[in-house]
Amino acid sequence: MLDREGFRPNVGIILLNQKNQVFWGKRIRTHSWQFPQGGIDRGETPEQAMYRELHEEIGLLPEHVAIVARTRDWLRYEVPDRYIRRDARGHYRGQKQIWFLLRLTGGDWNLNLRATSHPEFDAWRWNDYWVPLEMVVEFKRGVYEMALNELARYLPRQESRNRYLRGNARPRQSHGEMPLGMLQLPAMPVHMELPAGASFDPDPQHPC
Repeated sequence: MLDREGFRPNVGIILLNQKNQVFWGKRIRTHSWQFPQGGIDRGETPEQAMYRELHEEIGLLPEHVAIVARTRDWLRYEVPDRYIRRDARGHYRGQKQIWFLLRLTGGDWNLNLRATSHPEFDAWRWNDYWVPLEMVVEFKRGVYEMALNELARYLPRQESRNRYLRGNARPRQSHGEMPLGMLQLPAMPVHMELPAGASFDPDPQHPC
């Protein structure tokens, strides 16, 4: 289902834990990390699509989360031709997304990457809200930055001081902080959940 400009309606999900860390999933058989996302089916509202994708991709039900906020308007990104099927080129341009900020009201044990027979992720982790976006496929980074910035106003005030995104603006460096170019991902545990039949052999799926 494409709009007149060639964009497919889609939802993105930023899931917070009680520490205001965000869920990152590793796309199956790739080294790319991302937030849960998925298309809006015909007849669905963005909220309905969000709950469906939430369960399909990470196994959560509506009772496991609370909606904190959503983006006001569609955020768009274009997909490079090399990632578009030949029969769709000239028609499909990319995704337009409504992003939801959710708070996990359940526990980590409610997360399940194998809730369906077609898993999207084979590992997950919690990361600080403001992290470098180099681990996200390049053509999605602008939308991630826009969504994180727009929804940041709904975080507790102290979270706004850690804006370590990929933007050109240099953050104010305080004592003990590394310069932006030296930032590393936080040393947080990665939860591996390899689905049956899956491997870590390089076989990247469509990253759209």
